[in-house]
Amino acid sequence: MDKKSRMRLLLGAAFLMATSAIGPGFLTQTTHFTEQLAASFGFVILVSIIIDIGAQLNIWRIIAISEKPAQDIANKLLPGLGFVLSALIVAGGLAFNIGNIAGAGLGTNVLFGISPEMGALFSGLVAIGVFLVREAGKVMDRFAQMLGFLMIGLTVYVMFTATPPLGEAAVKTIAPDTIDFLAIVTLVGGTVGGYITFAGGHRLLEAGVKGKESLGYVNRSAVSAIGFASIMRVFLFLAALGVVAQGIQLDPGNPAATVFQSAAGNVGYKIFGVVIWAAAVTSVVGAAYTSVSFIRSFSNTIEKHHKWFIVGFIAISTLVFVSVGRPVSILILVGSLNGLILPLALGVMIIAAHKKSIVGDYKHPLWMTIFGALIVIVMSYMGFVTLLEGIPQLFE
Repeated sequence: MDKKSRMRLLLGAAFLMATSAIGPGFLTQTTHFTEQLAASFGFVILVSIIIDIGAQLNIWRIIAISEKPAQDIANKLLPGLGFVLSALIVAGGLAFNIGNIAGAGLGTNVLFGISPEMGALFSGLVAIGVFLVREAGKVMDRFAQMLGFLMIGLTVYVMFTATPPLGEAAVKTIAPDTIDFLAIVTLVGGTVGGYITFAGGHRLLEAGVKGKESLGYVNRSAVSAIGFASIMRVFLFLAALGVVAQGIQLDPGNPAATVFQSAAGNVGYKIFGVVIWAAAVTSVVGAAYTSVSFIRSFSNTIEKHHKWFIVGFIAISTLVFVSVGRPVSILILVGSLNGLILPLALGVMIIAAHKKSIVGDYKHPLWMTIFGALIVIVMSYMGFVTLLEGIPQLFE
């Protein structure tokens, strides 16, 4: 592989992961917490970036060193564990894809005035189209990059029109008035939780970036992915801070739309439509690709026809939303279970990193092991808390 092709691939994997993280929920979380914490939310973003990098480096490095997808590593560590992990990933990916399709429908509604259901059908067809071309992997990478740059560029414009208090934001990022642990955990879960962190790791593996000699490239791609997602998070935070600082209350039902519209009027509202559509449709692509990557190694039939399984995954997500809407109870339950995926997967990777039968003579850095273990403990606790809070809502 020549240098130019490798750089294109590393950038593609980074953007696939980043745009998988930047979905409708990402926009809502960022604006909601900015309204709650104001400039101190900068500290939450800073801490979450450090945790995200620690989690992602651990996972991507072990996938590359073992030259196996996460589910095969888990099964080798404890027979059957890979099937459990895959079931959680696929269920979470499907549930969140229904939400992503809903977000894409909202975006087309804002832009063209068509019903969210019609917009969802159109968006589902666009996402399916990515996988129907011959070189689907390259098209997927380019699709994520183009829409990723578009989202960041438009958000930067809105941020400047919102005129945020940059000095205050810089100070509070280092010395916050309050530290909100729930916000930190929510951001970590929204960036590297569930299927998201595996999007880029599995993409690199599929493209042949693996083995000890590739670790430098894997590190660069993993950190770049968090960097791209974080750039979007920071600009959106500053845009929201500029609006909140003017005393404008955000609409609880759609706080991100309020930020864009308040900052840039009707043009801002249309920009919101573009951003949420791009965020949603790239997340649809990332969720479908990654979810199917968790079952490809279980069957030669799935491996051979994996593109059609991805197409089916997107089609089911779209049809469920169009015919049923968002099945709230299922989404609450799966969303609660989703919080357990990162600690389970990261825990598996850390243990696997020290098994010669999986990684050979590779020596995993001690700081990564310790950092990863701390993330597993904290995210396990918060995952169980979220699950215990989510289950009673099913019976309300």
